[in-house]
Amino acid sequence: MKYHHIGIPTRTPREGETYLEKFRLYATDHRLNPYGIQWMRYEPDSPLPELIKTVSHVAFEVENLEQALEGKEVIIKPNSPSRGVRVAFIVEDGAPIEFIEFMK
Repeated sequence: MKYHHIGIPTRTPREGETYLEKFRLYATDHRLNPYGIQWMRYEPDSPLPELIKTVSHVAFEVENLEQALEGKEVIIKPNSPSRGVRVAFIVEDGAPIEFIEFMK
């Protein structure tokens, strides 16, 4: 696996946010800064776990999402937030971790 981005919860609107209706959140593009920071702003009724909405997460690109999830505590099951991308979240030692698989 390799580092992809860090997601940081915020309450401050940011220029260039994209809205993900399914998750009721706004997110910036991590590629627009040299450190891979993705600011994430959640609506009060976002269905995502409180841990994701309140604690920063690190995201890693993986070759095989199911294999990366084996034996882990999954808090967001595999889903596709955008075309060609599958993601899932786990908890590791109290911290949320995102795995991302790009479909080929």
